[in-house]
Amino acid sequence: MRKSTREITSRVTSRVVPLGIAAALAATAYGAAGAALAQDYTLRFNHVLAPTEPYHKGFEAWAAAVEERTDGGLRIEVFPSSQLGVEEDIIEQIRQGANIGQNTDAARLGNYVPGIAVVNGPYFVGSVEEAYALADSPTMQAWQQELADDYGIKVVCFDWVQGFRNFYTNKEIRSPEDLDGLRVRTPPAPIWQESIRALGAEPVAMNFGDVYPGLQQRAIDGAELVYPNITAANLNEVLDYANETKHILLVNFQVVSSEWFNGLPEDYQTILVEECRKAGQDTSAVMTEAADKAKAKLKEAGMTIVDDIDLEPFRKAGEKAYEELGLVDAKNQVQSEMKQ
Repeated sequence: MRKSTREITSRVTSRVVPLGIAAALAATAYGAAGAALAQDYTLRFNHVLAPTEPYHKGFEAWAAAVEERTDGGLRIEVFPSSQLGVEEDIIEQIRQGANIGQNTDAARLGNYVPGIAVVNGPYFVGSVEEAYALADSPTMQAWQQELADDYGIKVVCFDWVQGFRNFYTNKEIRSPEDLDGLRVRTPPAPIWQESIRALGAEPVAMNFGDVYPGLQQRAIDGAELVYPNITAANLNEVLDYANETKHILLVNFQVVSSEWFNGLPEDYQTILVEECRKAGQDTSAVMTEAADKAKAKLKEAGMTIVDDIDLEPFRKAGEKAYEELGLVDAKNQVQSEMKQ
């Protein structure tokens, strides 16, 4: 019995349509894969420092190297002077998965994982080489993993050593007792607050951009910063003494969203980290030179440099900060790992 034209057409169609659907799906899949390969990624990177500071040029060098190695697939847009917002707010946006990065420190990260704050404790590390050695500490690695897994904060690297922080005041400081009663600006984090209190001063949490007017209005009596911060913000106009207590060697951390980082292609992740470390170490060397130049400039401008301070009383006083925050064991553990 011959089949009708309708039956034949129906039978052919039943075979052809699936093939058409398969072809369409294949084309769609290919297009999606191609789009994924061609996707561009952008990191908007925020920091509090002025565009004239060495760190800003360092971040721009990091951005240029990453863009070059990824053929423009991953770009970093650098925003100085807190253009994207204050540090604490940016970190919260990072936790929510935004494509934003921030130059920060262990003190602020210690608000989430308390142990890591020891890096910003008094006299914790005494050289750039010791700061770099922290990357090999199993305890430090565990804290970074906790930040990423539990708080959504990915540490890209922390090879950015900004230099020694000193007390800048309107009176000479030679002992912890000389700091008694002085209100000194610090970032708003427990380890920083307790460190400055342990060293003898009264800590006042304040954003960096508010330091100059804060000194003018006598809301604070001084600040503890690195030399290039003073020249960049013209703080020598409202401060007379640079007291080289060298109480903290400031190690900065570059952080992004762990969710955003995990969404990058693996080779992009590797490039981002490798170039962060390279730019950080290059910038750290520049910062050492910048500190010497800033010191000379400040001396020429009339600031009194107190550079022959006996640091041992300050070191002893600083131990109280670790005790107050319950970080003595964490401090001892990391320092012991660095010596192995």
